[in-house]
Amino acid sequence: MAAFTYSAINASGLELTGELHAPDLAGAREQLRVRGLLASALNELPASGDESARNVFKKVKPKTLQIFSRQFATMIEAGLNIVAALVILEQQTDDQYFALVVKELRADVEGGLLLSQAMRRHPKIFDRLFVSMVEAGEAAGILDEVLDRVAYQIEKSTQIKRRVKGAMLYPTMVLVFATLVLTGLLMFLVPVFVKIFGQLGGQLPTLTQYVVSASDILRTKYYIIFPALGFLIFGLRKYKKTESGRQKWDSIKLKIPMKIGQVVLKVTMARFSRTLSTLVAAGVDIIQALEITGQSSGNWVIEEALSDVRTKVAEGVPIAQPLVDNPIFPPMVSQMVKIGEETGELEKMLGKIADFYEDEVDAAIQSLTSIVEPLMMILVGLMVGVIVIAMYLPMFKMLSLVK
Repeated sequence: MAAFTYSAINASGLELTGELHAPDLAGAREQLRVRGLLASALNELPASGDESARNVFKKVKPKTLQIFSRQFATMIEAGLNIVAALVILEQQTDDQYFALVVKELRADVEGGLLLSQAMRRHPKIFDRLFVSMVEAGEAAGILDEVLDRVAYQIEKSTQIKRRVKGAMLYPTMVLVFATLVLTGLLMFLVPVFVKIFGQLGGQLPTLTQYVVSASDILRTKYYIIFPALGFLIFGLRKYKKTESGRQKWDSIKLKIPMKIGQVVLKVTMARFSRTLSTLVAAGVDIIQALEITGQSSGNWVIEEALSDVRTKVAEGVPIAQPLVDNPIFPPMVSQMVKIGEETGELEKMLGKIADFYEDEVDAAIQSLTSIVEPLMMILVGLMVGVIVIAMYLPMFKMLSLVK
């Protein structure tokens, strides 16, 4: 995003000068027009060293956004205006890229844009959930409360991601280790035994023949096998990012056996409930809240289900009814939502659902880990054991012949 200096005339005939950020010259002129200014001079500033830093730090950590939201809420509650708060936040953040973004927010707000409008110009940092909540907070005059809720939402979302990643770390490391051990045995250990078998002569056992063949293929075709595996992994990752790939992968994730699919569903339910609760509490329109919740659910199946819910709610149907009709939503979710609608405490009920499923995710991950860990050790033992047995079978056969 380029920076421009401008000199413009307002409706009173006064000449104003300042700086703004826009994708191009036409975008800069449009911004001035929206602010009620007529540009008399508009010049693009050359890219600075800070701009090169932005190219390095392209992402903002959730923790940074959480701290930003919490501090912003505290300052607004203390009586500071938005511009003054942004000035302080710009100076306090350690993230160079985010500091530049906050600087742009301040410049836009000083230029007459609302905070939500300024944030909407940075979709990679402030997602639709964030922007919609800030917009609702501005309209209701409770910006400090909304920013505090945003911080809480980010905190809960980050906790779930951390738990899932932590649970996947051990099995992934064991699987990688087992693959490396298997590759090393086939490429370096098996050939040593093959030379010994050649000297002994005779027919090798069937299992030994399979292992020797696998070793020969890996050693002679490694320049084909390893690049092919790399391309396969890369291709699958790219396919998952396509719309059809995302749909299939998200459907498969919910059906993975060994309770993995159940964990995925519980994580999705926790995210759905927490997001919708946060949006409802912020005063966002229920139709828009359902749309945003679907887009941020992280699973295509849930997104499609919520799209159907949104359509029926727009027709006047209570939220709970389409949840009851769709089997993807557990009965507890639909019943709690129904009670929340009837009592006028939908936000609290959704929060209780989120708390319940976040606890369930913890319990399910611990249970899954207790199942996966021994299975992974058995897998490693089988891989190594098969090769060792295959290498020693000819020797056992030779000893029996000697006897």
